Amino acid sequence: MSGGVPYRERVARVPGAVVWTRTADGESARILPDGCMDLIWVEGELIVAGPDTKAYDGTSEAGTRYVAVRFAPGTAPGFLGVPAKELVDSRVDLQELWSAGKARRLADRVSRAGDPALALDEAVATLYDVPPDGVVRHVVRGVRRGIGVPALAGSVGLSERQLYRRCLDAFGYGPKMLDRVLRMNLALDRARAGLPLAEVAARTGYADQAHFTRDIKALTGVPPRILLA
Repeated sequence: MSGGVPYRERVARVPGAVVWTRTADGESARILPDGCMDLIWVEGELIVAGPDTKAYDGTSEAGTRYVAVRFAPGTAPGFLGVPAKELVDSRVDLQELWSAGKARRLADRVSRAGDPALALDEAVATLYDVPPDGVVRHVVRGVRRGIGVPALAGSVGLSERQLYRRCLDAFGYGPKMLDRVLRMNLALDRARAGLPLAEVAARTGYADQAHFTRDIKALTGVPPRILLA
């Protein structure tokens, strides 16, 4: 995220997830694609942020509070009951995915709590009854290790077309797009740690710094030097 917005996160009770909070300062915030989906409580309402293929730019009134659970890549669809491909690049009210009563009870529970972040974390953990998906976990690990699509598909006993469809349901896009998104976030983390951009590009699997810059700009709308500034 960029835009000078106060932001904090911690490990959630749901495996692989994090709880994050922020209070808007009235300035624009750029939310970068990360392969994840979020359940966001904002001033009494619950919103689902689907997987992004490009940066999401938004401005909120100063003082607006956000509390959210960000699910690990591929794990939110089982909780929400909706394939990720139906929520790509979208923000929808939870009541559009669940029954209005169930969604409202969860929103009210968080709103009444003295600590909304703790309440949302506990509620999601209580409701989360999704068995681990070995294929999804294997795909994420394989993509992060740079395994090509043919080898990755073969390693989980699927054809490339079957793997693509499985990825659409789990992540909202195919394994090649997932690779671009995860690699971008790893590269930016390395750049924020102080590595020169040329070294970041070489260590993160880009052909060169120009390739790194082009891909970051395609996914976020701006070159890496502006993001990092």
